[in-house]
Amino acid sequence: MVVATFALGVWGARTARTTSDFLAARRLVGVERNAAAISGEYLSAASFLGIAGLVLKDGVDALWFPIGFAAGYVALLLFVAAPLRRSGAYSLPDFAEARLESLRLRWLTTVVVVLIGWMYLVPHLQGAGVVFTAVSGWPQWVGVVVVAGSVVVSVLGGGMRAVTLVQAFQYWAKIFAITLPAFALIAMFLASESPYRRGLDAPLPPTFERDTTVSVETQVRVQVVEPVWLEVTEGAREGPVGVGVVHLAPGTHTIPSGTEMRFPAGTAVPVVSDADPDNASWLQPSSDGPTGLFGTYSLITALFLGTMGLPHVLVRYYTNPSGHTARRTTLYVLALLGTFYLFPTIFGLLSRFFVPKLLVTGETDAAVLMLPQAMIGGGLGGVLAAVTAAGAFAAFLSASTGLLAAIAGVFSTDVVRSRTVDFRLVTLFAAAVPVGVALMLPAGDIAEGVGLAFAMAASTFCPLLVLGIWWRGLTAAGAASGVVVGGGLVLLAALLGVAYDDPESWSSVVTSRPAAVTVPLAFLVSWVVSKGTAARVPSFVSSIMLRMHTPDRLGAVDDSAGDEDAVTGRHRS
Repeated sequence: MVVATFALGVWGARTARTTSDFLAARRLVGVERNAAAISGEYLSAASFLGIAGLVLKDGVDALWFPIGFAAGYVALLLFVAAPLRRSGAYSLPDFAEARLESLRLRWLTTVVVVLIGWMYLVPHLQGAGVVFTAVSGWPQWVGVVVVAGSVVVSVLGGGMRAVTLVQAFQYWAKIFAITLPAFALIAMFLASESPYRRGLDAPLPPTFERDTTVSVETQVRVQVVEPVWLEVTEGAREGPVGVGVVHLAPGTHTIPSGTEMRFPAGTAVPVVSDADPDNASWLQPSSDGPTGLFGTYSLITALFLGTMGLPHVLVRYYTNPSGHTARRTTLYVLALLGTFYLFPTIFGLLSRFFVPKLLVTGETDAAVLMLPQAMIGGGLGGVLAAVTAAGAFAAFLSASTGLLAAIAGVFSTDVVRSRTVDFRLVTLFAAAVPVGVALMLPAGDIAEGVGLAFAMAASTFCPLLVLGIWWRGLTAAGAASGVVVGGGLVLLAALLGVAYDDPESWSSVVTSRPAAVTVPLAFLVSWVVSKGTAARVPSFVSSIMLRMHTPDRLGAVDDSAGDEDAVTGRHRS
């Protein structure tokens, strides 16, 4: 997959000559290819690996992730896609300045674009390291560097023209890599039996269907519902899980790093402390009371409204020829995403039976990679595991490529004046920062990490876009205030979240999923400040609103991508 990405990136670069090639592919990308490219970069590791892992751990509550990921395009279709394309912008900062005539707002949105991109990139690079280790046994940092290097080559090769081809290819690679194993595993499951298997609706913990060895690399806290007898073959010589035969009574236990445990077939599975301990609660919606309900609604808010604020998604709409084709592209995207999201859920369900050892270590993001070998084994299991691994690398590469192209694009248009050579230099810098952060910070759940980037996008760019497109009264001061308040509160929540380790407390829920608070506040602040600065509404607001909302068939928009000044000339004058 890495080699194919490299080859396509180089091949797609053959005709890239101008800034418009690098940033918007001359605005000539067709509907079907652009839809596949959008889906390819959007179906990130959070979709390919993270959803299955969350379903394995959290059950039906995790289904809000695929629902929210797909539903975000409904909001984008209704409120943003066509008007944004008609605005003639090449990037979010370009839209902000064109709509509100403020160079300071342009610089602010540039900072936020880069911040969101890096927040999105870090968990993907960390996940790439985990997958690379699982597949090859090499250190995690090797996977981070290999994926980052492949992404840089793709973007350096030809900008948006090369990226479009790479991402469209990777969508079909991912759909193949998830569907072929899924159908084979379903057939295997229907033909298999186990005397130890418990129904998913049973008020009992899952069981190990065969003798299983579990190695704990990072210290974990596990919940035990039924008494468990196991053998510790490596680890501490003293304590509750010292070497030898160990009995774990119902309750919570700490398993130190470096411990290796052997569970006999039929043993109840100890699960990490933040997972549902039994199948019945796993199969039912959360009953955590007001905190659980708030967390669910906050997640839905972030995913539904955050998609329209993701810079690497919006930049794809600048490549469509017209607003009408932008809307048609979104409809195709919804169909492609809806098809894909059926299959990670299947992997999560089957993993509950066949790879429950991941519930002990908490490394549930590896479920998609480990399930084929655990269920089928032998040569066929190895082939299916290799196919899913290729799909996982496609997920890392496609999302990271789009993100890096978006970050490098705003750097080149707002920092180094968009000469092609500078685009290539800033691409290296834009990749180096998240690589360094990914190597320094411990890895967590991919989907949860990406969820924070969605919350940031929903709290900053969603108010800017919705109000900027649909409300004449928005001012630069109002937009900037909303971006600062929304984004600042999300960053504050992320910093405070480190101090809270009780997943059911209000403080922990609000800091881990802040969008239900930050998004309404960002809208409110934008509206209040705009009302207070109504005298500063741009004088040309009527003309730009007419441009954004006039149907394409009337011919009101004529933006030739061949004019270099159309890209960056406005903010230099």
